[in-house]
Amino acid sequence: MHPRRRFSIPLPGGRTLSLGDRTLMMGVINVTPDSFSDGGQFLDPQRAIDAGVQMVADGADILDIGGESTRPGAEPLGEVEERRRVLPVIAGLAARVTVPISIDTYKATVADAALTGGATIVNDISGLRYDPGLADVAARHGAAVVLMHTRGRSRDMYKEATYHEVVDEVLDELRESIAFATGSGVDVQRIIIDPGLGFAKEAVHTYEVLARLDEFSELGRPVLVGPSRKRFLTRPFDTARGKSFDAAEGRSLGDTPADAREWATAAAVAAAVLAGAHIVRVHAVREMSVVARVGDEIRKYHRG
Repeated sequence: MHPRRRFSIPLPGGRTLSLGDRTLMMGVINVTPDSFSDGGQFLDPQRAIDAGVQMVADGADILDIGGESTRPGAEPLGEVEERRRVLPVIAGLAARVTVPISIDTYKATVADAALTGGATIVNDISGLRYDPGLADVAARHGAAVVLMHTRGRSRDMYKEATYHEVVDEVLDELRESIAFATGSGVDVQRIIIDPGLGFAKEAVHTYEVLARLDEFSELGRPVLVGPSRKRFLTRPFDTARGKSFDAAEGRSLGDTPADAREWATAAAVAAAVLAGAHIVRVHAVREMSVVARVGDEIRKYHRG
């Protein structure tokens, strides 16, 4: 384990997000009918708002609101519908919680409306590769930006999952995203990076990225990791059963349901914390907060 660097991320309104003393929990609220894990649960805005309030009570330090599923094979969603889904939830949560609210989108117009409505962080799965105008929006609002690594679009991302050296290539592509962001006016102090577990990566690639997560500290920015309930977590069990991963279908053969992957998620969260992740993005905030607190406690006693 390496010492975890501390960061102070400026947010709109003169607020800051302190990272490094402990692992922060980002609670996921998918306002979608088709997300792989919780699609349909929070389509009703009031239900989504109540869920967010409960997540904060359970230990969430950030709430991440998304209106479009980016699961493998998902079709893109129009901007008007995405705004219709997320804006009431963001407004409702901004009136009831004090933790930062993140908008999970790659669209500039959606981010603009969300930041105007109370969000302070943009979580972009594309690392600014889908909509370059998103960088200008984030810079104008003074928002923090999460730059995630992926390749291709959701419907065909596994076709891009070819690597000679996965960690080196992901690092290089994240450097390109950081350079584009800062070149478009985003303050580097507002940037958080995410290696994109499960995105345009086969299970073997994702496990290697997670195992070598400490190497991402060389980018000089805080690291967010999102392992929660993802399909790569089923690989050890599928391998033991003689099953295989079907990249074309984006699923494991003999797959376990997403909501039955919490024990596996806990293992990945623990590994991420011990490797120095600053933020973990999860669905089950209460349970994963316990895992993160134990991991943080272990880190205190490491001599290194």
